[in-house]
Amino acid sequence: MSYNSNNVVEEPRTVVRKFLARPQPEGVGAIVRRSIGRFELKYFDPFLALDEFSVSAPAGFPDHPHRGFETVTYMLQGAVMHEDFEGHKGIIKEGDLQWMTAGRGIVHSEMPAAEGTHRGLQLWINLSSRNKMIEPRYQEMMSKDIAEAKKDGIKVRVIAGEAMGIMSPVYTRTPTMFLDFTLKPGAHVQQPVPASWNAFVYTLEGEGIFGHSRASPITAHHLLLLGSDGDGLEAWNKSSKPLRFVLVGGEPLGEPVVQFGPLVMNTQEEIDQTIQDYENCTNGFENARHWRSESILGIDY
Repeated sequence: MSYNSNNVVEEPRTVVRKFLARPQPEGVGAIVRRSIGRFELKYFDPFLALDEFSVSAPAGFPDHPHRGFETVTYMLQGAVMHEDFEGHKGIIKEGDLQWMTAGRGIVHSEMPAAEGTHRGLQLWINLSSRNKMIEPRYQEMMSKDIAEAKKDGIKVRVIAGEAMGIMSPVYTRTPTMFLDFTLKPGAHVQQPVPASWNAFVYTLEGEGIFGHSRASPITAHHLLLLGSDGDGLEAWNKSSKPLRFVLVGGEPLGEPVVQFGPLVMNTQEEIDQTIQDYENCTNGFENARHWRSESILGIDY
């Protein structure tokens, strides 16, 4: 990806649409604030879904399949236990990242790793037609290993892409940026975004002003779609408390999308084949025939 060399936003993108992500049930007893992937905004190329999730045992996301896209799990509080039908398992703790390429097929579960409330963000990123049936893979980073920079009351954690002169080592098959900003009171940030990319902000804590300094403040749990009229994001924290938000951008694929829940392909015929593959445990789903997660089997971790 390329950014302007001086890291300055000459013309900020305006906020062209905003709405509050309201809580809704999902999984088994889990609560999510879904902002992309619901009726107001089914798809924001290349992004299929964005959930701010909250789970407390025994609620969670038990065994389920994916095909045709990537899931990015970024924990804000607590921890979740991940396990899949290939034998991959682990605990994603506060501040940790899991970038999972489902590709041709994964069946997995995501369940609370301990008592209490566990919160995080999960982003679904579409894959191009040429990558939908690649072999699954994981990129996982502990919190201490995520690139971070601080300057002038700004802290940024670079999940993917580049900000404030530092780059994430995460490889994005669909070119993507994912930045976690925290602004102290009075701080002001500019972040370039490639001109052809779609981009959005999701607010997590506090209140901020986005796009232009005269805009109205936006509080937590809002999705802000940025227009294509500028070269990046400009944001201010004019409040007395910290402001935290994520800025996410990606290169549009411009391909048809046919989705059946957690299965995303380009045509209805491909979706029909995917459902058959999953039901028959073939073509990437072979291990689903006999696998059940430890959470389903009731095994203590």
